[in-house]
Amino acid sequence: MIPRHRKAAVASLLTLALAAPLLGATPAVSVNPAQVAPQVPYSSGLELPPPTGQYPVGRRTLHLVDRNRTDPWVPTAGNRELMVTVSYPARSASGLPAAYMTDEEAQLLLEARGLGGVVPRETVARARTHAHMGARPVPGHFPLVLLSPGFSMPRTTLTSIADDLASRGYVVASVDHAYESVGTAFPKGRLLTCVACERVDTAEERAAVVRGRAKDMSFVISELTGGRRAGVLSRVIDPSRIGIGGHSIGGAAAAATMAADRRVRAGVDLDGDFFLHPAAAGLGTRPFMTLGAESTHSTSSRTSDWAEAWKHLNGWKRWLTVTGAEHFSFTDLPYLAAQLGLSDPAIPLSGERGWRITRDHVSAFFDLHLRGIPQPLLDGPKATHPEVAFQQP
Repeated sequence: MIPRHRKAAVASLLTLALAAPLLGATPAVSVNPAQVAPQVPYSSGLELPPPTGQYPVGRRTLHLVDRNRTDPWVPTAGNRELMVTVSYPARSASGLPAAYMTDEEAQLLLEARGLGGVVPRETVARARTHAHMGARPVPGHFPLVLLSPGFSMPRTTLTSIADDLASRGYVVASVDHAYESVGTAFPKGRLLTCVACERVDTAEERAAVVRGRAKDMSFVISELTGGRRAGVLSRVIDPSRIGIGGHSIGGAAAAATMAADRRVRAGVDLDGDFFLHPAAAGLGTRPFMTLGAESTHSTSSRTSDWAEAWKHLNGWKRWLTVTGAEHFSFTDLPYLAAQLGLSDPAIPLSGERGWRITRDHVSAFFDLHLRGIPQPLLDGPKATHPEVAFQQP
C-alpha cells in the first residue's frame, strides 16, 4: 500500500524504522561523471539472491523519451523521460557484472532514509546482481513483464524479481518514472530527484500519479515491441504475452495500465492500494493478483481498498496476504538489510523469507497466465508457505 500521506511515504530504507523525511524537491543535479548504465564488477559484500531459472541473465539500460507528452512534474524539462532496465534470458554469462545502481543514486537513497554516513554508498551501489551488461539474448520469443516501483523508490528496488523472472525465460522491463524517485541517473550527467514527492498529498494527486504511470507503461510496451530503441530485444519479445506488476503505487499503476491497454494480459499488485475509483475497474476477465502484508491488507483492514477492487475483478483473481510482512518485504531492501545487520526486530518476516514468498508467487502467477503452466501453489494454502493466507471476502 502506498502511504496515504507524506510522512508515511518515507517508510525507512532497508526496513529500518527510521522516520527520516524525504529529500526536498530540487531541479536536475549535474553528475560528473554520469553512469547511467554502470558496468563495474561488484566490490561490496552485498549480494542479491541468485536467480533460480535455467538461463543466465543479460541486462541493457534504455533511455526512452515520449515525444507526445510533457513531463507532468517539471514541464520546463520538456518531453516525458523514462529510464528502463531490461533483464532478459542470455546465451551465456558474458559481459561485465551489472552494478546495482550508481554511487550517486545510492547516496541519495541512503540520505533520504537517514543512513547517509552509516552505510557507504559504494556498498549499496555495487551489490552483486547476477546480471551481465550487454550479454547476447537467447533466440526465441519470450513473454514480456513490466515492473513499476513504489513512490519515491527507484526501479532498482525490484531487481531481484526482475532478474529471477529473466532467468526463467521472461524479458523484464523495470521502469523509473522521471522525478518520482529520490534519485535516478539520466543521460548527460543528470540526476533527477523526487520533485513529485513535494507535490503529491491529496487523493486526486495520488490518482494522477497512477494515471501518469499507466501512460508511461503503455509507451514502454510500444517502444519495446515496435520501437527502434529496443534493438535486438524487440525480436525476442512475444507481444501477445505481456504482463505487468508493481510495488506500492507501482501496483496501482499495473492495474491502471491493464484498464487502459488491452495488450496487457495479466497483472500483479505488491502491497499497493489502487487509488482510482472504482478500484480495479476496467480489467474485464483478465487475471489479477494482489500480494501484501497481512497487517494492512487483510479483509478486516479499514484502510485498504482491496475489498473494493475484489468486487470489480471479474476474471481469475487471488487476494493473498503474508503474516509478519511489512511494506518493503516485497522488494530487495530487507534482503540487503539482513546482510548489513540492519534488520528490524519488529518485523517478524525475514528478508530472505519475504524474497522467497514474493518470488514463488509472482513467478507462479506469470507462468500460469502467460505460459499456461498449472500452478498448484496458487490453488490454496500450502504447508510450504504457511505465512500466506488466501483471503475470501
